[in-house]
Amino acid sequence: MSISRRNLFSVLCAIGVSCLSHVAFAQNTQPIKAVTDATFPPMEFVENNKYTGFDIELVEAIGQQLKRPIEWTNVDFKGLIPSLTSKRADIAVSGIYITPERAQVVNFANSYLAGGLVAMVKDNNTTIKTLDDLKGKRISVQIGTKSVQWLRDNIPSAQLVEVEKNQQMFNLVDIGRVDAAVTGKPAAFQYARTKGGVKILPNQLTTEEYGIAVRKDLPDVSKDINEALAQLKANGTYDKLVKKWFPTTAQ
Repeated sequence: MSISRRNLFSVLCAIGVSCLSHVAFAQNTQPIKAVTDATFPPMEFVENNKYTGFDIELVEAIGQQLKRPIEWTNVDFKGLIPSLTSKRADIAVSGIYITPERAQVVNFANSYLAGGLVAMVKDNNTTIKTLDDLKGKRISVQIGTKSVQWLRDNIPSAQLVEVEKNQQMFNLVDIGRVDAAVTGKPAAFQYARTKGGVKILPNQLTTEEYGIAVRKDLPDVSKDINEALAQLKANGTYDKLVKKWFPTTAQ
């Protein structure tokens, strides 16, 4: 089948535009605007006036793969998703679980780490040994996290004490103002390992997947993050970060 000169020109133009568009995006050197709540060690926290943690180093490595700098902004956890929907940021990374509700308003890159919710109590607590023992107890949770809704749905008799920051949640356990705290597995194990005086109940409440949230109108960013993450896993960078930040079974 022959192609007319005019049709051939149209086809070539279409291919050229597509290629130029891809090249233009691939050569995008603009910063990726990222928001995080840097109060969740070992995932993200501030040390010596610098952001650090597993999430931070992973996203910085992704930025290096894409040859795009990461521009960080620290916001409260409850403001992470609104920062994307209002287009004040491009991505959010802060130990965010991938959920159907969140996926309605943001995209998620591929999961980069398995986690889940756990309950933490003082190490001398003898009344809370299983998840059933949380019924009717005072439990500290961070506002905007999955812990809040999970407890409301599954242990409605629990008395929730909602706080803004992860550290406040743990402090309430330390001083005996609450009976337990429910939070993400990495942060709970990190606190127990470094601060002491607390223990994690043996059974997890949930099994979850962490993901990088991306604005709905930036599908190419999700695609590029997935490709960069695959490269980091292939070249060993990802495994090094996991061993650095999760040296024990705290994954």
